Amino acid sequence: TLLDAGAQVVAYDPEGMEAAAAILPGVTMVENTYDAIEGADAVVLVTEWDAFRALDFNRVKRLAKAPVIVDLRNVYDPAELRAAGFAYTSVGRP
Repeated sequence: TLLDAGAQVVAYDPEGMEAAAAILPGVTMVENTYDAIEGADAVVLVTEWDAFRALDFNRVKRLAKAPVIVDLRNVYDPAELRAAGFAYTSVGRP
């Protein structure tokens, strides 16, 4: 796991924080999306809540260490994020 490899994993889920905390020991849970992004080497989207569909990507770029997004739910437009300067990876599409 990322934790076993020494990574610090920070997470936010607008609907499931208690449940997530119970099954993800070692993961730091924070109170909002942007707190989770601050200082991140990569942003990984694992749920598709509406709150994540309306991110301010300029703010994301300012907060994260690197403009890297891994979209496991195919929420974002790859061309749009790449044009905005993000290294963007998704699942099942280019």
